[in-house]
Amino acid sequence: MCRVRTQFTRELIALTNDLTLMCRLAHDAAERVTAALGDADLAATYEAFALDEQLQKMYSACEARTVVLLALQAPVARDLRHVVTATQIASELSRIGWLISRVADQVYKCHPEPVAPQPLMDILTTMGRLAAHCTALAGESVATGHQSPTPESSGPAMDQLHQQLHSALANPTLTHHTEAAIDIAMVGNHFERCIDHTARIDRLIRFLDTGIPPTAQPSNTE
Repeated sequence: MCRVRTQFTRELIALTNDLTLMCRLAHDAAERVTAALGDADLAATYEAFALDEQLQKMYSACEARTVVLLALQAPVARDLRHVVTATQIASELSRIGWLISRVADQVYKCHPEPVAPQPLMDILTTMGRLAAHCTALAGESVATGHQSPTPESSGPAMDQLHQQLHSALANPTLTHHTEAAIDIAMVGNHFERCIDHTARIDRLIRFLDTGIPPTAQPSNTE
């Protein structure tokens, strides 16, 4: 029985290590796509694609690992919470990677031209840096099993950037085509959704730490 427990503990540690690496990949992808966006850099765009590909492969591996743990170990109480939470965190990170790839798609589509005029680009790159920062904080939470001191201003800051972007898009001197305006708005939306997924990871870590379900937790804006 002791040997079984030791093996299970090792599997949980390996699972946490995999999730931490996934967080690092998501953060690096967010940084690379922000650089690609700001500089219309095709090399950085390819790097973002490659990082997301690694992230999705690790997501599949984490899914497989958790299925085996649930089937063979039949964990209960906190151990079950740990495995289930890990599955959900991996899913959130996979979605962040997918969103980042959609931003990279837009950079690739527009190359060699920038995705947006400079005033709009300044807003988009600020959104990208904020998404990368929050992803890094999520990685700290996953690695320690405790909530990181996530700035409560992250959500409102992204909301403010979202409003700035939409106000700027309403300026006819900045973009002349409806399709281009939609594409730019979608890039901003992708970064905004990355923040939502990091907030979800934060709530999952709190659930793991305290047992309080994510739906019962107050949001940072309350």
